[in-house]
Amino acid sequence: MDKKNHAHSFLLIALTASMVLVYFIAKPFFGPLILAAVFAFLFQPVYQKLSHYFKNRKSLAAFATTLLATIFILIPIALLVTQIFKESSQLYQSLVNGGGGFEASIRDLLDKARAAFPILGDFELDFGQYAKQILEVMVQNLGAVFSSFAKILLNTFIFLIAFYFFLKDGSRLKNYLVDLSPLNDTDDELIVSRLKDGVSATVKGNLTIGLIQGVLTGIGFAIFGVPNAALWGGVAAIAAFIPGLGTALVITPAVVFLFLTGNTFGGVGMLAWGVTAVGMVDNFLGPKLVGRGMHLHSLAVFIAVLGGMAFFGPLGFILGPLAVSVCLALIDIYFALKNKTHEQSIASGK
Repeated sequence: MDKKNHAHSFLLIALTASMVLVYFIAKPFFGPLILAAVFAFLFQPVYQKLSHYFKNRKSLAAFATTLLATIFILIPIALLVTQIFKESSQLYQSLVNGGGGFEASIRDLLDKARAAFPILGDFELDFGQYAKQILEVMVQNLGAVFSSFAKILLNTFIFLIAFYFFLKDGSRLKNYLVDLSPLNDTDDELIVSRLKDGVSATVKGNLTIGLIQGVLTGIGFAIFGVPNAALWGGVAAIAAFIPGLGTALVITPAVVFLFLTGNTFGGVGMLAWGVTAVGMVDNFLGPKLVGRGMHLHSLAVFIAVLGGMAFFGPLGFILGPLAVSVCLALIDIYFALKNKTHEQSIASGK
């Protein structure tokens, strides 16, 4: 008996030690691996269609899906992030070196606003200092992404390889985890289903709509003459998560800027663009993208995005809302299982 107890204790210690070791081995790649799993889930419909087209040749279907995701998702995002980093760095350096034309333009606009609206009186706004602090955070976070070209290549390679295998063997991995779980298979399937709903509603819904609104805002800025269009489009994508205000926080100052600088056509055009192309995205795409998934409150999504970026860096834009979504799903499942246990206890007469 003692020998069996010792063997059991040794096995637990060895298992714990090996799991800790595996954790530290995989830790540098958690970001790419989690993103690969999320995108593999989102691209499942594409993979299934290609698998049917290629007569159930899963390897070929997974490779074709990975190629499509690289061409239509990764490359555009990489180019966009590179442009945002370039513009934010240039603007930050301009402010650090005395403000340059940007800060002078802002001060000129404030002078015109005071002349047009005397009620403002001696109102002062050290916009340059605020902009400097915001841009410093952006430059630091984005700079970490570009700090090591070799690291970028490695993470991209890990993401693509993991994405391929999650597509090809995702169902086998899910079944393996279900078998390992001490819960009943029905409870495990419930957990998987709720997590899928959370990922779908959060990433495919809120985040996709925010990114689309940010891109459309940047396009409008470029068309109607607002400088640093990519940078402010990126800011608009984050502002899209602010409940009740959204991209209006970025578009409204841009419209005022265009009018006060004498660009009346640009101001009218940007206002119309913001109301139609940008403002209507949520109404038209929201129900289609989010569907009946687990909805997160707008405030929860906003806090998750900002908190996620503060904790995870740039990847927090996706990982933050995903973590909150998973947490809420697990809380709901916990109470569902607790109520189920309580009902079973009552039925058994205990």
